[in-house]
Parts: sequence; C-alpha cells; structure tokens
Amino acid sequence: MTGTPVAEAKSLYEAGRYAEAEAEARAVARSRPRDDEYTAVALNIAAIATGAQGRHAEAVATYDEALPAFSRIFGADHWLTLKLRSDRAQQMISLGRHAECEAECAAVAEAAGRGTGPEMSLLAAAARNGLVFALNAQGRYQEAEALAREALAAHRERDRASLVLRLGLARSLNGQARHEDALTEAQSAERLYRALPEYQRHPDTGAVELALATALSGLGRVRDARRQAAAAHDACLASFGADHRRTVEARTLLEHIDGSRP
Repeated sequence: MTGTPVAEAKSLYEAGRYAEAEAEARAVARSRPRDDEYTAVALNIAAIATGAQGRHAEAVATYDEALPAFSRIFGADHWLTLKLRSDRAQQMISLGRHAECEAECAAVAEAAGRGTGPEMSLLAAAARNGLVFALNAQGRYQEAEALAREALAAHRERDRASLVLRLGLARSLNGQARHEDALTEAQSAERLYRALPEYQRHPDTGAVELALATALSGLGRVRDARRQAAAAHDACLASFGADHRRTVEARTLLEHIDGSRP
C-alpha cells in the first residue's frame, strides 16, 4: 500500500497530525467497498486517529466497524486482528469500561502468547500493557505492578512497548504511595522515551511528564511536580485536544497541586 492514500493517512498519524490522518482514512473508507482489505485498514487508521483526538466513544465504534472485516480477511487469530482488538479494548479505559478492557486484553495476551514471531511478541506486550492499565484504573495496584514487572522481564527490547509498560509500572507504584520507586521508574521511562525515534514518541506525548509529576507530588516536591504537570497538560492539549484522557488527567493533577499549595 506504499504511495496510496492509506499510506498517506498512516504517515500523517505517525507525524502526530491526527485530524488529518482521520480525515484521509475516512475518505478512503467511504470511497471503497465495505468488505475489502483496503477499507478495513483505512478504518483501523481512522479509529486510532480518532482515539488520539480524545473522541474515545467514536474510536470504539469505528473499531467495531472494522473488526468483522479484519476477522474475515485476515482470520480471527491473525496478529493484525488481535492487535485491533487490543487497541479497541484500550480505548475502553477512557470510557470507564475497565472490566471489559481487562477481560479483552487478557484474552488477546493469551492468544498472542500461543503465537510465534516478533509481531506476536510485541502484541503480547501491548495487550499486557492494556491489562496493567485496566488493573490500575480499578485500584488493583499490586496486581498491576506484578504484571508489569512480569511483562518487562519477558519483553527486553528498548522500544515503545517497554516504555508504556514502564509507565504502567510507575502508575502502579504511585497508586501504592511508593512515590520514590515510582519516580525512579518514571525517570527510566524518560530516558527510554528520549532514545526512541520521533514518530514512536507521538502517542505517548505528555505521559512521562505526567508520571514524573504524580511521583513528585507524592513526595511533596510541589514546584517540580507543578512544572512537570503543566508541561504534560500543555503537550497533551496541543497534541490530543482537551477531551483526551491524558489531557484531562494532567489538568486534574494540576488543579490538585494548585489546590494543595498554601
């Protein structure tokens, strides 16, 4: 699909130009038969780009539209179909559908674990990241910590999958009020983030600063925490918009920090 409108939509997404990526992908989907591979891939890109703009319910609906085509074209156990299921499930976190996300990510991680090859290895890490996030969202921080550490031990590549797992680990530690440990993990995530290619950083814009801010706030380092929280909020607002889960979380943390200052 190199040089096609779908490839252009993918490039726009990787450049962090989410509204343009969505528009291009949806235009492709509207212009093609509903049941062909080209349309299915375009809908997948549209779903990812929609979620990146904070329109999480619309993203899930678009994934729901794409999933039957993926299952029919690639097969239910193909890594592309399983990845779409994992991506869809992780949008549920932003809708408060934590138990559904947990169940789906666990199922995808199990299926990926039965597969072979680098794609399945990455998928297993991604699904476990979603599971860690779902556990954290339900306040099950010790379970989340154990799973994050297990997943990091299994996935040793210094890539985006390791980054998000480390951020999930930091979140679980902050949830347990182990803020010094969380700060150490967030600082490790920051080093990894800076080493990634730029196009891999876009989806996690503001996430490192948010993890650092949460840990610093818990340690009572208010000025440093506010600086990191403000940086997270500004970056997320510019990249994702006001309604994105991470933008809202950064704004809430900022308000908490400001409300606790004398």
